[in-house]
This record gives sequence, structure tokens and C-alpha cells, in this order.
Amino acid sequence: MTPTTTTAVNSAATTGADGTSGTGLDVHAHSASFFDVSRRFGRQRPVVDFCIPTNSYFPTPEVFERLRADLPTLLKYYPDDSSGTSRELARLLGLNPQTVAMANGSTELITWIDHLLVEESLAVPVPTFGRWTDQPLETGKRVDMFPLREETGFTLDVDAYVAFVRERGSRVAVVCQPNNPDGGYVHRERIVRMLDEFADLDLVVVDESFLDFVDAEPECSVVREAALRPNVIVLRSLGKNFGLHGVRFGYMVANPALTERVSRALPKWNLNSLAEAVVGLLSDHLGEYRASLRRTAADRDDMVQRLQQVPGLTVFPTTANFVLVKVPPGCDGRALRDHLVQQHGVYVRDCGNKLGLTSDFLRLVVRPAQDVDRLLDGLRDHLGARSATTA
Repeated sequence: MTPTTTTAVNSAATTGADGTSGTGLDVHAHSASFFDVSRRFGRQRPVVDFCIPTNSYFPTPEVFERLRADLPTLLKYYPDDSSGTSRELARLLGLNPQTVAMANGSTELITWIDHLLVEESLAVPVPTFGRWTDQPLETGKRVDMFPLREETGFTLDVDAYVAFVRERGSRVAVVCQPNNPDGGYVHRERIVRMLDEFADLDLVVVDESFLDFVDAEPECSVVREAALRPNVIVLRSLGKNFGLHGVRFGYMVANPALTERVSRALPKWNLNSLAEAVVGLLSDHLGEYRASLRRTAADRDDMVQRLQQVPGLTVFPTTANFVLVKVPPGCDGRALRDHLVQQHGVYVRDCGNKLGLTSDFLRLVVRPAQDVDRLLDGLRDHLGARSATTA
């Protein structure tokens, strides 16, 4: 495996003089604001979001109604500090409160993990969530990138990754489980074996931000392993799982010494009142939440099957609530993205600014069948017109 090391980020996206793409979407951002996209392209009909990986079935209308009723109080008064909300979350999860720390989204935790615990080098498979490469690069660390191969469906070979880390001498190793943007999942037993192999590293991070959507085996998480090991952190994202990205709340699980070190660096009131309220509601709505995961899994299987019927489209295996696809040869992924949002009101994520991918790859969030109908209409419209032009 050819090692890749870099200290700079190159954007694969094409921008205009104002830093925007042909549709006016800000390609420098993680993804354009859905509010902004709706304002620009939703005049004829509502835009369907296949870009932001939300949960289509949670929160339920009842949860939103409870939050709406409490909104004046939530906005008027200070929230509890994050330690109180962390204790409540730990109680719900059945974890020792000393092993849990909450933050303003998993990105805040990634930032502090980099500042506090990454001294010189970090290894990470690519493509993956961009903050795992961008954050350490921004602070001058060496980032050793282990390339995941398209021809193997971007599957992570754990043994090859361990050998890569040893060859490069990386002191921190990261794995996203499942991986973003392809949804690839490594069975828990292999992840635990990797943790054993990396027992001498400064740190190992398993980013489980989308793991609740995985139903590949009865027990998928390694949070209980993290609580007992001296050099392991697991990240989870409540915002992604619960379909509340705007609330911004994630948490980490680690042994008490690591958790305390990160917690001391976090701002005192880094969680807002909505995050505190949602954690307080969880115990009353866990049944609905679990049902939402089952419905999402059924939608995923149906959506993958339907996408596989689109001529020329490559659909990669996934266990998450999103699907990675590659457009047919000769098709411009950016042009397809623009056509979908402009002509069909379908907002998708092209992967041109993800290291290890190009704009020929699109990440499509799992959505209910009626929304997939509109996506497929747009795909067939553009791909059929392109085929007719080149015939």
C-alpha cells in the first residue's frame, strides 16, 4: 500500500470568482445551508434534502411539540452546564458519568482532541469525514492518509491499516465506523482487535457518529471498551442520530483520565438549552427512536435496490443512512448535482472536496420512497438526456 502524507489541502471543486459553484452553492463549506438552498431553489416546490444525513422519522411530531411548548423558557434562561447534561446522558446510556463528556457537536471534540492529544502525527483512512484530515493539518500535524480503494468498495482492510500505521510511525490512529461518505462498516471483533494492536499508540479514536443506523450485528459499538482502555476515545453524535443537526450536540466516551482532560478544556456553557431539553426527553421517547432506525434501515435497502436499476450508476455497499454512488463514465457529477437542484428541487452532496474522491461521486441520504421517486426522476432525466446527446 502506497503511503500518503500531506500538510496541505487541495480543493477538487471548481469555483467562480466569488467562491461559489455554478448553482451559487458555497463549495468551501462542509455543505451549503439547507435554508439557503431552499430559499434559492424552492420557489416552485419544496426542496428535498438528500445532502444532510438526517433521520427522517425522528424527532416525532410529539417531541417537536414538547420542545415548541418549552421554547420561551429554553431561549430565555441559561442552560445547565455541560457536566449536568453529561451525567443525565450517562444515566440513560448505562455508563459511568466519569467516562462521558458532551460538546457542541462532535466537531468541537475533534478540535480539542487534536489540540490536547495529537502531538505530531495522525493516521486516518481516506476518504472519510473531512475534519479528521483538515483539523490536524490546520495545526501543523503530519497526517498519514491510508487510501481506501474504489475497486474494493472502499472497504477498510484492518490488517493493512495496522501495517500502514506501523510503517509510517503514526502516533494517533482514527477510524470512522461506519465510514462517511461510503457507509462502510467493520465488524466489532475486528475493531477490538485493532485496538489491541494499537495499545502502544498515544491515542486511538473510533468515530461512531452514524453507528446507530447500522444493523449489521447485535452489538456494534466499542464504547464499553473505550471506557476501560487508557488510549481509546469513542465519539458519538446525537444530532446526527436524532435528526437534529442544528442543535449541535455530540459526546465522547473514554476512560476517566482522558475524559477529564478534554472536559477541562471545554467551555463551561458549550451546550445550549435545546440540547439539554432533548437529552431530558430521551427516556420518554426511546421506543419511537428505535422504530425510526428500523424504518430508516428498510428505506435504505429499498433505495439501494432502486438506485442499482439506474443504468450506468455505480452504487457502493452501505450500512449507514446514506449511499455513495458514482456517476456513469462521461457524466459530469457537478453538472448532475446542479441539474437535480435546479430542475427537480433535489439537493445532493457531491464529493469533489473530499480527499480521495472526485465530483464523480455523490453521497445520497436515505429518504422515504416518495422522495426517492423524485431523485430517480431527476437522475433519469439528466442521464437520459446526456445519453441522447452523445448517441
